[in-house]
Amino acid sequence: MAAVALLLAGAADARAASAQDTGPADGYEWRGTIDGGGALEIKGVNGAIVARRAPGSEVVVRTSARGRRSDPAMVRIERIEHAGGITFCAVYPARADADEENYCAPGEGGRMNTRRNDVVVDFEVQVPADVPFVARTVNGEVEATGLSADVTAVTVNGSVVVETAGVARAETVNGSIEARMDAGRLPDGLRFETVNGSVTLDLADELGAEIDARWLNGSLEADLPFTATAMGRGRARGTIGGGGPLLEIATVNGSIRIH
Repeated sequence: MAAVALLLAGAADARAASAQDTGPADGYEWRGTIDGGGALEIKGVNGAIVARRAPGSEVVVRTSARGRRSDPAMVRIERIEHAGGITFCAVYPARADADEENYCAPGEGGRMNTRRNDVVVDFEVQVPADVPFVARTVNGEVEATGLSADVTAVTVNGSVVVETAGVARAETVNGSIEARMDAGRLPDGLRFETVNGSVTLDLADELGAEIDARWLNGSLEADLPFTATAMGRGRARGTIGGGGPLLEIATVNGSIRIH
């Protein structure tokens, strides 16, 4: 996760970063490589992000855009290369009365205001083996399958599906989470969280972890051998395998399933 950590740290230098490439969101395409173990980050606002395993070492990023009232031609894709890898953003035009322009930056940085702009920008991405992948959007689904490195997927209104040989991180508010991780060991403090939706985790058989699961309107199902250390209304804590790092799972309206 070193590359992802560097990417997030780069948000502090958001203003120092400048776009190396920009183009219209409808029909944008970029092909290239990421050197030095850097991560690939996609940042959208309205629209889905779909990622698949690349057949080789080349990254491919394609976008399409559509709008009902707003003009898709006004939305652009910006590419920023930085110490942590490469970040692509869907950058919307700022309102006439806005204090500052929207801009792209890695991690939590940047300005992505889309008030009264209904343009939807969908990303289709090919991620090479061993390249960490980060996907962030607000209104849209995130689907990243067949990957081999660590994956972070964050949205607000949409479901998340992640499948990787590395470690997955996923978060949403209105949507379900499905994550399959073949990693034999997890980092401590890993968390999967939603409010309105279920959480389904498919873990490696040999994995050991301490589970802290919380839900309100739903239930807990565990196919793996689960040794409970504490059980209560809407909460269960215990271990799978021989125990290990803490894995937190939380939802309000939905069930938790661990396979």
